[in-house]
Amino acid sequence: MTIDSTNLPKHVGIIMDGNRRWAVNHGLGPVDGHRQAAKKTILPIVEEAVKLGIPYLTFWAFSTENKKRDTAELKGLFLIFRDALRDGLKTLEKRKIKINILGDINWFPKDIAYAVKALARRTIKNKTLTVSFALNYGGREEILRAIKKIIQKGEKVKDLTEEKFASYLDTVGIPDPDLIIRTGGDQRLSGFLPWQGVYAELYFAKVFFPDFSPLEFKKALVDFQARKRRFGGGTFTDYQKIKKVQTSPVSFG
Repeated sequence: MTIDSTNLPKHVGIIMDGNRRWAVNHGLGPVDGHRQAAKKTILPIVEEAVKLGIPYLTFWAFSTENKKRDTAELKGLFLIFRDALRDGLKTLEKRKIKINILGDINWFPKDIAYAVKALARRTIKNKTLTVSFALNYGGREEILRAIKKIIQKGEKVKDLTEEKFASYLDTVGIPDPDLIIRTGGDQRLSGFLPWQGVYAELYFAKVFFPDFSPLEFKKALVDFQARKRRFGGGTFTDYQKIKKVQTSPVSFG
């Protein structure tokens, strides 16, 4: 598998789906898939991104809708977050990776919210890679929060531009994703980065997230590199060239 190092996405977003289905398939409990993902899956993907030179990764770890899950599962998830803060995320910190948070972290238990904020502050100057974790994140909720901030700031509607609006989003200072990957087989975004992802290439992996290995990650990158990104531009001759390639006879001899 050959990856073109000159044509890599700057920012890859990953919707980590399929943890519970993975657990069911392995005869495990409702939080065991999340535990596997936290302990075995995230770090190898981060390391692969560092190796390739991809500067931004975003993992959607907990949505605003996930708050509807039963109390036992939520308690289990909180334990996993605490373990990750003690072990896995400390590993990222040691490797000079910047940790960034999207979403309303204040909903979580106070010890988790405090530890996450402290980690983000400690790593703010790290430059190896920026890894964002979307926690208690929903795209519509993010846009509503941005609008409320704009109103509170007293911004004039006539002065509002796309760039200024983006400065009120959780991703301020981070480029829009070039590639969004969703694992688990479902082909929807479910509210992940709706403003930022308008021009992202979408890749839907069939494997559940605990099985999303660096090899699967590279498959998504190879697929990304095969696409033509025009951002609404391009010339008519581009399409003439495509037509010519499609209608040319193919020889296997």
